[in-house]
Order: sequence, then C-alpha cells, then structure tokens
Amino acid sequence: MGEPHPELAGTAEPRPAGAAEPGSGGPGGVRPVYLGSFGGGITIGTYDTASGALTTTGVCDRVTDPSFLALAPSGRVLYALDERPGGTVSALAIGADGALTALGRARSTGGDGPTHLAVHPGGRHLLTANYGSGSVAVHPIRPDGALGERTDLVRHTGSGPDPVRQEGPHAHQVLADPTGRFVLAVDLGTDTVYTYRLDAARGRLAPVSEARAAPGAGPRHLAFHPGARFAYVLGELDSTITVAAYDERSGELSPRDARPTLPDGAEPDERNYPAGVVVSADGRFVYVSNRGDDSVARFVVTDGGAGLRLLDTVPCGGAYPRHIVLSPSGALLFAGNQNAGTVTVFRVDRRTGQLTPSGEPFAAPAPVCVLPL
Repeated sequence: MGEPHPELAGTAEPRPAGAAEPGSGGPGGVRPVYLGSFGGGITIGTYDTASGALTTTGVCDRVTDPSFLALAPSGRVLYALDERPGGTVSALAIGADGALTALGRARSTGGDGPTHLAVHPGGRHLLTANYGSGSVAVHPIRPDGALGERTDLVRHTGSGPDPVRQEGPHAHQVLADPTGRFVLAVDLGTDTVYTYRLDAARGRLAPVSEARAAPGAGPRHLAFHPGARFAYVLGELDSTITVAAYDERSGELSPRDARPTLPDGAEPDERNYPAGVVVSADGRFVYVSNRGDDSVARFVVTDGGAGLRLLDTVPCGGAYPRHIVLSPSGALLFAGNQNAGTVTVFRVDRRTGQLTPSGEPFAAPAPVCVLPL
C-alpha cells in the first residue's frame, strides 16, 4: 500500500462493513432510489443502506429519455427532463410506495437536448440546461410542486476550437451556488462558466460574470467544496479537473490549476471523456467518472480546498460511467454505466475515501442518472 498520505491522517475510523447508514433505522435499512435512462423511462427501486444492493420495484414510462433527475426540497416531488429535440421537464409526485404520478403537464424547456436540471435552494424555481441549444431555462414551481410555464430562457453564444463538439454553445449543467445567491451554467461549447443572479419574484436570470476555461477543455460539470470558496470544474474534452476560486459575494469564479483525471501513463482503449464529479460532504475527497478509461478517480483535497491530488482510479465495473453520486450518508457511491447497462455500487472508506465494489453490478436499461434518497 505504500506510505500513508498525510492528508488522510487523524480522521475517524470507517464504519465496519455491513453497518447501516446514519438514520437508516439499523443494519440493512432500505431507502428509495430512482434511475434515469436513455429510452428506458425511470426505474423505481430501493437500495440497502449497508450493502447498496439495488432492487427494482417498478418503472415510470411517462418520460422517454429521463437522463437527469432532481428531488424537490420537500422530498415528495421528483423532476425529470426528457433529453430529446424539443425538450421538456416534468414534475412527478412520489407516492408512499415510491411510485411516480404525473403532477401537472410537461413543460417545454425552449431548447433541444436538455441534459441537466436543478431545483433552486429556495424551492420555487427549476433550472434546466439545454445542451443542444446552448441555453438555460427557468420554470416556476407551484406550491403543490407542479411546474408553471417557463419564465426565462437565456441563450449562450460563441464556440470553441473543437470543430465537432464546440461548433456552438452547449450548456451542460446549471446549478445554484451553496449560498443560493447565484446560478452557474457550465457550457462545454464555449469553454465558459456563466454566473447569473436569479430574480426570485420574476423568475428571470441576470448575467453577472463569465469564467473562461482553457481553450478546448470543454467544461461539463462542476461541484463546490462545502466551504463555498472553491469549485472543481471538469473538462470533458481534455480530461482535466480544474480548481477554481469562488467569491460568494460577487459570484465570480476564477480558474486556477488543472489536473489530469487519469494517472500518468494511463492509455485507455478509446478517448477518455470525464463525465461526473462529486465532493464528499466533509470536503476531503473528490470523485470523477472517466468514460473511455471506465474508471472512477479519487482525489484528496488539499490546502483547505485550494488543491487536488490524484490518489488512484478504480474500474467502474462497466462501460461509460456517465453519472456518479454519493448516498445521503456518504457511505456508498453509485456509478451509472451507460453502455454496459449496469449500476456499480462502491462502499466508501470514510477515513481514506477509498472505494471498494459491493456486490455485482445491477442491470438496468442505459442508466445515466442515479438518485438515491
């Protein structure tokens, strides 16, 4: 194993294998999980909070290509996009048995190929990124959780040096910062992260600033450090993760150092495209999914969030891990392997951040989003 990493010293011991997540009600507690897909609707199921073992309980086929899902703050409504030309977003009420029922009608996102959505922390607006059209949509959320008509659509402009992937704007993610003051949109096509301020009364976005990534980096997703002073921006086209300083007072993002998402000497059989990035709740570790290398990279966070160091990569147990997510307790990490049609579950060592596969991968149709509750 080599010498221990100094950043990993002096922390609590990991929970023994088989122990349940906090608040799960004991060993082997069961919680709901929803799987978004391309072409397979939303798989409804449960996971064991100790082992992560997944079980299917049903399917909701009201959305054809629900490639990303988000939960309302109340925990009683699920939002799903439909990643198709003329994209839509839908609100689905969660029943006592986990079943999903349409809540109102689907709403147009005003663009093509929506790829990401997020509920604003205030709980009154849904934000959606339209990849195909390079735009960001805002929908009001009604008191019952249903969606109203779109109140804003902001279109990005520009392009990047990659003639195939950056011929125009491609908004890939939209999210609020940890304070809820600002909204950030990550655009792969223009190598830019845009910051907006949301007018909660009118449901409209006002531009604040723009942060430029390295030309050709193709920023796809970002994740904030819990302290809100730093964010980690994933470059899909150059296989990097960039540390960016964040000013929560102004909303300004300032990119700093970039690090490769693969170890030196790694030679995947096909070009690598990083996809997902998540940060542990304690801010000590960052995980990245590598499509092509088909692995999950583990980074240790240094200098209070200002630095990252790659520790290792582990096989994802399938092909093309588009989405990764930590369970609410942080004890499990799920990887949705799009091309393999499987979900791999890892146990997370809370002291070292190390990932250990738990059981065999779970078969599911083109799983591209995993939402454990």
